[in-house]
Amino acid sequence: MNTRWVRITPTGNIPPREGRAVLVGDREIALFNLGPSTELGAGERFLATDNQCPHKGGPLCDGIVTGTSVVCPLHAWKVNLANGQVERPSHGKDHCVTTYPTRVEDGVVSIELPMASAAGAAA
Repeated sequence: MNTRWVRITPTGNIPPREGRAVLVGDREIALFNLGPSTELGAGERFLATDNQCPHKGGPLCDGIVTGTSVVCPLHAWKVNLANGQVERPSHGKDHCVTTYPTRVEDGVVSIELPMASAAGAAA
C-alpha cells in the first residue's frame, strides 16, 4: 500500500495529555499528545488513531488520556493508542481501532496515511 506523510499541526496546538480531531481526506483522526517522552532529549510524544471508538463510535479525541491509552468519553472503553487494541472491557478485546505512525519535524506533527486518505489534507 502506498503511503505518504501529511503535515497536520504545530505541536503547540495540542496540549500534553489531550487529543484533537483532525479531518484528513475522508478520515477523521484523533491525534494525541502524550506529553514528554521518557527518552533522553526527546520532546513530546504524539500518537494517532481513527477517532471512533469501536464500541459505539464515541469521539476518542475527547477521552481521558492515561499513559498510552485513552478512555472513551461515552462508555469508558479503554483503547491502547500505540496498537489500537481495546484494553477494557474484556469482552471488547476482539475490537480495535486503526493507528497511524506519527513524527515531529521542525515543530510540526505529521501522520503517515494511505494515499487515498491523504488527498485533501488541511494542516
